[in-house]
Amino acid sequence: MAPAADFITTTENSLNEYEVVARLGVVRGITVRSRSVFGTFGAKMQQVFGGEISLLTDLCEQTRADAFALAIEHARALGANALVAVRYDATEIMSGVSEVLCYGTAVRVVPRRREGMPATA
Repeated sequence: MAPAADFITTTENSLNEYEVVARLGVVRGITVRSRSVFGTFGAKMQQVFGGEISLLTDLCEQTRADAFALAIEHARALGANALVAVRYDATEIMSGVSEVLCYGTAVRVVPRRREGMPATA
């Protein structure tokens, strides 16, 4: 699940164009993954030839995307329309098994009014 256009995410601690009207707390998305026997074998074969190990790159990218989507889902459940200070953390729990955590602060924001600009709902 990709973030919708009406949901804002940033690694910054604030959004200059928006005013925070509610801070809803820390949210997280966590996923735990392992490599399959076939994936491990394929990665070892790619390692023999050198260069990027695309099987592992794809696994890592998908895992991070899933954790990110879960964090957004958690934020939306609290009524947020933005997630600020987004961070990732990864830990190997056991050989071949990794946890990826995406976390941030769920907030409700509205666009800042500019001088001479009418307010929008």
